[in-house]
Amino acid sequence: MKALLKKDIFVLIRQMRLFLVMIIIFSVLPGVNMTTFAIVYCGMLPYVAMAYDERSKWTELAAMMPYTPGDIVLSKYTLGWMAIGFATVLSTAAHLILGRIFPSAYSLALSEVFPSLCIGFIMMAVTLPLMFRFGVEKGRLLFILLIVVLACGGGALVQGMVGFDGEIPVALNTFFSLGIPALAVVLTAISVPLSIVMYNRCSV
Repeated sequence: MKALLKKDIFVLIRQMRLFLVMIIIFSVLPGVNMTTFAIVYCGMLPYVAMAYDERSKWTELAAMMPYTPGDIVLSKYTLGWMAIGFATVLSTAAHLILGRIFPSAYSLALSEVFPSLCIGFIMMAVTLPLMFRFGVEKGRLLFILLIVVLACGGGALVQGMVGFDGEIPVALNTFFSLGIPALAVVLTAISVPLSIVMYNRCSV
């Protein structure tokens, strides 16, 4: 699987240099919104790698190599996990270091970074099986539709749970601190074997 990861990383560096530079820039900019943006975009890198695989007919070549479907699928997940982890560590380090110089601008706490990390994992867990089943083009449309539905539904839920005084209830705080990490772990545990099944169906 190391060779598959090296292949994807080399392709991304060769083809997506500006995109990767933008992720690094957003990771070190102040504010939780910039950090979330960088982490979520890192979670989309496996889609980019899969798109290049489809264009170059890599899946047909991989079928003739000693790679199992599990190796190929897990390499995409690992690529996303590594990218999300990189953005998280970079953003946290930048805020810790630059916070000493610009304390008013860089005041991001680790508790604010962790939910973004979980959201990146959840996004990958939900969408990667779609990509393996329908391909990147069709999967991307379903991904956009899913994000719109989740964003609208989640926004309405949060708005309904927040009181008139603007205070966030304890139950909602508990969900963000405990429920989201648990959801990320459960969805990831389901998503990986599901993606392997989807990949097998499409390669038959």
